[in-house]
Amino acid sequence: MKFAIALFASPHSPAARRALRFAEATLAGGHEIVRLFFYQDGVHSASANVVAAQDEPDVAAEWSRFVSANRLDGVVCIAAGLRRGVLDEGEAQRYRRPAANLAAGWELSGLGQLHEAAQQADRLVCFGGH
Repeated sequence: MKFAIALFASPHSPAARRALRFAEATLAGGHEIVRLFFYQDGVHSASANVVAAQDEPDVAAEWSRFVSANRLDGVVCIAAGLRRGVLDEGEAQRYRRPAANLAAGWELSGLGQLHEAAQQADRLVCFGGH
């Protein structure tokens, strides 16, 4: 089965951990993830600058390792990312910001990527949000 997974919650939320564990189980079960799409506060999970408390799991780092290790299509909504300061090199230069912080393996793109993923997948599973 093909899954698209969307995360709307910040990396320190239970929803972010559940989404990651679901994604891991999806691949372990022999299924496919056509795209991970991070939106709203979920974009913070793709930031290279998120630091977890010492007694908490570093879910943002786990997401980055998971995306890279499995060569997944990890997409961060560009509008939500810009509003929350999650920038790649191109956007940092475009808006004259001192640094980029989008973690390796992720790309900024539009909300149309979520729509496309929903069309390609058998199931769209969303975590977090209001």
